[in-house]
Amino acid sequence: MKRTRRKHSAEFKAKVALATLKGDRTLPELAKRFDVHPNQITQWKAQLLEKAAEAFGGSQEREPTPTVDVKALQAKIGQLTMENDFLGRRARSSGRCERQAMIDRDHVLPVSRQAEILDLSRSSVYYLPRSTSPADLVLMRRIDELHLEHPFAGARMLRDLLRQEGHVAGRRHIATLMRKMGIAALYQAPRTSTANPAHRIYPYLLRALRVDRPNQVWSTDISYIPMAKGFIYLCAVIDWYTRRVLAWRLSNTMTTDFCIDALQEALDLHGKPEIFNTDQGSQFTSESFTGLLQQNGIQISMDGKGAWRDNVFVERLWRTVKYEEVYLHAYESIAQATQRLTRYFTFYNQRRPHSALDGRTPDDAYFTALPQKKAA
Repeated sequence: MKRTRRKHSAEFKAKVALATLKGDRTLPELAKRFDVHPNQITQWKAQLLEKAAEAFGGSQEREPTPTVDVKALQAKIGQLTMENDFLGRRARSSGRCERQAMIDRDHVLPVSRQAEILDLSRSSVYYLPRSTSPADLVLMRRIDELHLEHPFAGARMLRDLLRQEGHVAGRRHIATLMRKMGIAALYQAPRTSTANPAHRIYPYLLRALRVDRPNQVWSTDISYIPMAKGFIYLCAVIDWYTRRVLAWRLSNTMTTDFCIDALQEALDLHGKPEIFNTDQGSQFTSESFTGLLQQNGIQISMDGKGAWRDNVFVERLWRTVKYEEVYLHAYESIAQATQRLTRYFTFYNQRRPHSALDGRTPDDAYFTALPQKKAA
């Protein structure tokens, strides 16, 4: 039976978006609670963050209506037509998934017209995928473990490895789950696709660079964290030389805001690095993220696509965190995950010896070279 399209009030959307921002429930839990699809919740959260600053803009007195200049109006229409054509062509040059994410179901412009402008079929726009099933959550947990053990394994190999364990799933379904988790096989591949024209891709600056001091190079990444009921995402900022975790954040959506929060905390607590390295994920190529780096005079470095060597220290951190903490506990809530990870990262920085640091802890290696600072 076809489900009737529902109209949600502004108050309801604000309530759902605020509940998402609280960060105490996973996306599947919020979707079930409010009977709204997870994709819609993510969109409302993004809209709330985008419009939040307007709440403090203050009211302005209404100016008298100006006299209409017909010629100027016609010129403006012509200009907007050209701009619309330009933006439409730029948008259509993006991938299908990126164009689908641009659809705003609550905009006054009909969805059918939005689909036409973005060169999408109406059927692909109106279809809403189902929430993550319990069976898929089990698969995603195991895929995450296999990805850590065999980071070079793509969807085909993971499918075969899962079949050996009795899990039956097709290659395309495995690939879909990998995209949802934000992971991909790590290998050096030819560059066969162009970057999103709206996001600048910066060159990789660490090749042949000698990293020999704290705050010379920082790096960041996002990782999937399984829970008892659903999953969340972890973003961490680390110092390359000492392996110290400088800041981290959890989020129930893979958006840019929690990455910026982690970066800002690292800058507030530890100053700034000379170079900041990331992968080419949309969170890190966004203007809001790169803009914060540029405002602080930090050089931006970005990995080659699929090049595991470029961000190897963060990949090693994910492996360590998951085997020593995450996989040992089925977190019941985001609050519990936050509490457990806070305890673990304190242990990781202050007490866990690292062979790469000659048995010293990251705190010891970091603060010994920076005697004027004190551990937070």
